[in-house]
Amino acid sequence: MATADVLNDPELLATEWDLSPLVDGDEQSGVQRQLDEARTRAGAFASAYNGKLAELDAAGLAAAMHELAAINELVGKAGSFASLRFATDSDDPTRGALLQLVQERATELETRLLFFELEWAALPHEQAERLAADPALGFCAHYLLTARRYRPHLLSEPEERILAEKSLASSGAWARLFGELMAALRVKVDGEPVVLDVALSRLMDPDRETRRTVAEALSEALEPGLRTRAFIYNTLVYDKSVDDRLRTYPHWLASRNLSNEASDESVMALIEAVRGRFDIPQRWYRLKARLLGLERLHDYDRYAPLETKEIVYSFGEAREFVLDTYESLSPDAGKVVRRFFDERWIDAPTRPHKRGGAFCSYTVPSVHPYVMLNYTANRRDVLVMAHELGHGLHAALAQPQGVFHQGTPLTTAETASVFGEALTFGRLLDQAPDDDTRLGLLAEQIDGSIATVFRQMAMNRFEHLVHTGRRSEGELSVDRICELWVDSQAEMFGDSVQMLDGYRRWWSYVPHFINTPGYVYAYAYGQLLALSVYSRYLSQGPSFAPAYLEMLAAGGSRSPEELGRIVGIDLADPGFWDSGLDLIDQQLRDAEELVAQRER
Repeated sequence: MATADVLNDPELLATEWDLSPLVDGDEQSGVQRQLDEARTRAGAFASAYNGKLAELDAAGLAAAMHELAAINELVGKAGSFASLRFATDSDDPTRGALLQLVQERATELETRLLFFELEWAALPHEQAERLAADPALGFCAHYLLTARRYRPHLLSEPEERILAEKSLASSGAWARLFGELMAALRVKVDGEPVVLDVALSRLMDPDRETRRTVAEALSEALEPGLRTRAFIYNTLVYDKSVDDRLRTYPHWLASRNLSNEASDESVMALIEAVRGRFDIPQRWYRLKARLLGLERLHDYDRYAPLETKEIVYSFGEAREFVLDTYESLSPDAGKVVRRFFDERWIDAPTRPHKRGGAFCSYTVPSVHPYVMLNYTANRRDVLVMAHELGHGLHAALAQPQGVFHQGTPLTTAETASVFGEALTFGRLLDQAPDDDTRLGLLAEQIDGSIATVFRQMAMNRFEHLVHTGRRSEGELSVDRICELWVDSQAEMFGDSVQMLDGYRRWWSYVPHFINTPGYVYAYAYGQLLALSVYSRYLSQGPSFAPAYLEMLAAGGSRSPEELGRIVGIDLADPGFWDSGLDLIDQQLRDAEELVAQRER
């Protein structure tokens, strides 16, 4: 079946999520109703507790936290409905207006309730510890204790209120503008304008001329709005520097590390360990050039498949393969993942003005998570499906933890997704009919590991150079930002990849730089953690599944170190990162051995 036929498959086109459970079937009126109820309850909450938190015993604090959870659920449902609806059509002004309304009302409520966080942070240490240790607060204890880590960085209540109120007209507005610009971007491929994700998927085409022309078309499409995107990025980087200065964070990454429950020392150990193994991507790119018959890879060759035949999976084939993979791990896991398809928790086809990429939205514990894909029918999309449904499994299993503990820090948020992707890859590899297919699969997996670990660390280096450069040099020119991008990429590539001039603009489509500064290193953290978890699964077999599902079900109710101990992993071990990197190195050595056998 040709790719075009697969993309027009009625089953794929009909795979559209049902958002009605978020608003009790009332669409926009349901959003308004939830926001109104949240406003009323927030007012009553403020009247009952403002200035009185220090007087509460454990039972009183538990009652307050339950009410706060209910308010968060109302706002979370309204916000999830508006943002997910906007994600599938960012060009619809009514959807944009609804999202803006929700964000404005959510900010209003955040400022109304801000006193509670500040009063909790101001409590004496002994009192806070005693309250959090009470069984009545088990549903929010870890949340409460981690919130107190921000104590040195909180401002006065009037100052916090001003910053919260202004966020929508500052960082929030710029981030929304960037998202809308990227959703509207079109790349001309074969004479037809296509969305960014479709264009990027064509960089995996077996034909080098196709890859080259698509890369040139992408670079050309990024040129007209480059100065605008650079201005947006400059503005947001400066905004963060002001926020960090006011809150006395010692460096640009400190706030992200705090939210990730990761020490500066552990993050630096991760960064240094990965940058210290840039020989892995360089070895792979040199080997891949040999396999492709090239003297040297160009930037658009990095994701070229080794197999020349087009490998296409219909949406139904991908769904059944991924479902079977999760069911082979555990029947319970399989049942949860199947619900995403059976109960319309997933939106899969590409559409005009749909947000690019793929993601899983946890929404709120009282409803269920949703997964968005942009399914383009290649084998990589099967792994992306498995990846996002790993997030979905994590979110669904952790629902009983409630609002305060369902989510996890970014550092552990990728564990279930990468584990699910690794499971799926392992089954694909096991079913490979010959060494050439195995080598093709290994190539895809190594490409994926490099993208998730090494490329993300190169992007972390780019962010570091931009944020520190903006603070020392002032506003960065477009050329300066592009120069820093090339410098950070060159460190990873060495002499193994030749970057064309247009590649210098490619930083400007990465949403994480805009929406979540400092985010990208968490991919490497999560990938290496998940590979270690997967290694234990391979050594223990089916007996490992209960502990793994227990870890997922714990959500964010424990620290990353405590979650790791559930599955027998010590995140405090200085050699932990090296062990994960060794697993990637082993994949590369397996590929090198297959190539050596073929060349004998």
